[in-house]
Amino acid sequence: MKTKLITSEGYKKLYDEHEYLWMKKRPEITKIVSWAASLGDRSENADYTYNKRLLRQIDRRVRFLRKLLPELQVVHHSPAQDGKVFFGAWVEIENTDGEMKCFRIVGPEEIYGEDKNFISVDSPMARALIKKCVGDVFTVITPNGKNEWFINSIKYKDAFEK
Repeated sequence: MKTKLITSEGYKKLYDEHEYLWMKKRPEITKIVSWAASLGDRSENADYTYNKRLLRQIDRRVRFLRKLLPELQVVHHSPAQDGKVFFGAWVEIENTDGEMKCFRIVGPEEIYGEDKNFISVDSPMARALIKKCVGDVFTVITPNGKNEWFINSIKYKDAFEK
């Protein structure tokens, strides 16, 4: 089961997507479908067929977002979290080979999209990191075996924005 946690930025992004689809994109596509339907024979009308399919995709996404948004719990940064890894943290880690990674621990609905530096709080890496401090060594079990990592830094974006 997926965790229903989300950052405030992630919630805003999903909310804005819903508003765009419902208030702007759907009315535009509905006009095109109406126009294409008025031309007559729909079976060979590519405009009608394509845009009708697009309208179904939009409606499916809007239904998904309307069901999802009320279920999500927005997690805000707390100064008490500073110095330890919790939800919403930007973490820089390094393994014994010197390989470094930097990512943010977010909700499962936020890992899709442009930003590839997000990992789900439900992932094995995030689970191993929770409550660790800078300088801690932790182990992650992967299909390739156990990997040891060292925590170089922990930052909370919200803490720097104020």
